Amino acid sequence: MRHSHYFQKSLLLLFALGLLAQSRVFAWAPKKAPLMTKWASEVKPDNALPEYPRPQLVRPDWLNLNGLWEYQPGAAGDVAPVGKKLASEILVPFPVESALSGVMEAHERLWYRRSFTVPPKWNGKQVLLHFGAVDYESEVLVNGKSVGVHKGGYLPFSYDVTPFLKGKGPQELIVRVFDPTDNQGQPRGKQTLQPQGIMYTSTTGIWQTVWLEPVAKTSIQNLNIVPDIDTQKVRIKVNTSPTSANGAKVVVRVLDGGRTIATQEGQANTELSIPVPNAKLWSPDSPFLYDVRVELVENKKSVDAVTSYFGMRKISIGDDNGVKKMLLNNKPVFQMGPLDQGFWPDGLYTAPTDEALKYDIEMTKKFGFNMTRKHIKVEPARWYYWTDKLGLMVWQDMPSSNSYNRRNLVKPEVDKAAYKQELQDMVGTLQNVPSIIMWVVFNESQGLHDVPSLVPMVKELDPSRLVNRNSGGGNTPDTGNGAIGDVDDVHAYPPPASPGPSSTQAIVCGEYGGIGFAIAGHQWSDIFNGYTKVYNPLALEQLYGDFTNRLKTFQQEKGLCAAVYTQITDVENELNGLMTYDRIVKVKPESIALANRFQYPQAKFTELIPTSEKEGQTWKYTMTQPSADWNKSDFDDSNWKQGIGGFGTKIPAAPRVGTTWDSPDIWMRRTFTLGNLTPDQVAQLVLKNIHDEDVEIFINGSMAYSAKGFNSAYQYDPIRQLAQASLVLGGTNTLAVHCKQTKGGQYIDVGISQRQ
Repeated sequence: MRHSHYFQKSLLLLFALGLLAQSRVFAWAPKKAPLMTKWASEVKPDNALPEYPRPQLVRPDWLNLNGLWEYQPGAAGDVAPVGKKLASEILVPFPVESALSGVMEAHERLWYRRSFTVPPKWNGKQVLLHFGAVDYESEVLVNGKSVGVHKGGYLPFSYDVTPFLKGKGPQELIVRVFDPTDNQGQPRGKQTLQPQGIMYTSTTGIWQTVWLEPVAKTSIQNLNIVPDIDTQKVRIKVNTSPTSANGAKVVVRVLDGGRTIATQEGQANTELSIPVPNAKLWSPDSPFLYDVRVELVENKKSVDAVTSYFGMRKISIGDDNGVKKMLLNNKPVFQMGPLDQGFWPDGLYTAPTDEALKYDIEMTKKFGFNMTRKHIKVEPARWYYWTDKLGLMVWQDMPSSNSYNRRNLVKPEVDKAAYKQELQDMVGTLQNVPSIIMWVVFNESQGLHDVPSLVPMVKELDPSRLVNRNSGGGNTPDTGNGAIGDVDDVHAYPPPASPGPSSTQAIVCGEYGGIGFAIAGHQWSDIFNGYTKVYNPLALEQLYGDFTNRLKTFQQEKGLCAAVYTQITDVENELNGLMTYDRIVKVKPESIALANRFQYPQAKFTELIPTSEKEGQTWKYTMTQPSADWNKSDFDDSNWKQGIGGFGTKIPAAPRVGTTWDSPDIWMRRTFTLGNLTPDQVAQLVLKNIHDEDVEIFINGSMAYSAKGFNSAYQYDPIRQLAQASLVLGGTNTLAVHCKQTKGGQYIDVGISQRQ
């Protein structure tokens, strides 16, 4: 009986320990963000991004350290919690601010802790600890000793932790993180502590895969791969660690679908030129990739081997009938792409799964794009693997420093040293990615500095690709008055624009569009940020088609050779994606693809209520703040002045100034009649307008359209449904307009047209 009693107590103890273990495994749960993608439910502690994280340098042996780690917020001056259990848990590699981390809190300082055990079969090997990315500053400790400190939030780094290991059992791993976000001047892209407008929730801490890898004492550190389609060769340099490895040789094999087509031997750390006869060229239409197998031989013994891949492609600037064009494989190809911010509602900087990461690229292709602009963010290596494999050219932005921050009156100075270092590291890290065809050094004027030195530096680091000094932001003395770099890049919203023809640079429209369309139940909040707004998928399709027809004209008349539409998905309060933030498709991809091929039918409009573009129209107006009911049909405007449109001062886009308006605000009214239109005809009514700057347009007191900023030409914008419903067909209606000016020139003119 005593033995039975002890046996029962042992069973209870084992059962309790089992429950404890289960509670430890299953205690984690994701938080609930305002939106979650369909992939969020697939994320579990035992399968957090399990894929091999470095597709261009693959070894068979590795150990994924993603999963549940101990975690707690930190403070300046904290002593490393060596041997101490931390207060909470976090799912790595999801940022602490994200729902999928299980935390969804913002902290400037963090501690991470876990243990790992080195597999016995790795005995005698060097053990490398890899971090895909940690934002921003991190210190790594193994068994209580500091391994190193790394600064930079976007790129991978590694440590040889072999000297810090002890025994054969569990090894303690601690990571200290410091991320000031917009309180200091380091590169941070679109991250802010105060999300609003075009700035989004920050990412702090580990946000890419953490993993271990065994290597020989002399091993392959990385590859430099440069294709040369003109000579039908690929140049490959195998860099070793240590670089001084005496007598180390390499054997490089190039394969086409498993068949070896070229083999070459040579010295390590020396460039080899390998023939690729009858090369199959990489392009978005045919994204063929060659495989590479590299073996490192020391003292006639194979000590290391890796696999990789490359694409035979060339990007250059050339003449096309006297106009500078971007050439792919020596032929002009119009590059059409979306702005891709790389944010996720549930994972922020980190996609919930590899399938989700792939999905965005698949959808970009289905929408008919052949390029994407990776907007002031660097992605994990697997994102570039999918752009390589699926065939999507990439404009790679450098993450901005000192980004837009409207609430802070004082911005910290740009950390120029950090910017330069991370720019160099970005080019070096991504140099083998065939889909990357251009480096964008600055976005607009965000943190703009040292352009005359940084742009040539990038070109020297990578002469095989194009360099864009700043996408948008204008040509100023700081940018060499536009003479620096391979392209001249303009931003325009909502309709696209084109720089003037250039004898030295290709001309591109690096951002345009921003057509806002909300789908109920798929909004981050009630706030709606966008450059213009539509209310149904057909209106989105039609306006998108109108914009691409303008691009076609710019291509034919000015030599425009690329355009970037804002954007592929909504991001937080920005609702101008072709998909929602949680990746619901808003409009038929085949319609957008048709427009992207410049095959969307050219829209025709019949002017029903004319603008003053050709002949001045009469309006009642005031520049003094009216009463709140000023836009109603029954408002008495008899004491307002009468004037001829357009109203404003002379600006380049204005066809005529009928009445000078140079005060901050103007309010305008006119009456009009419409015939007995059918419901389908009413649905095709649009506002033809040009405004500089902010505009509100009302029909019979109901908001018909509003927009911030200015447009650079007349554009056609859909009328809101409530305003459509307010129209009196066969009777008198009131068109009321308020325009607000803050700086520069100003102008306003409005009419109503019908799409045919």
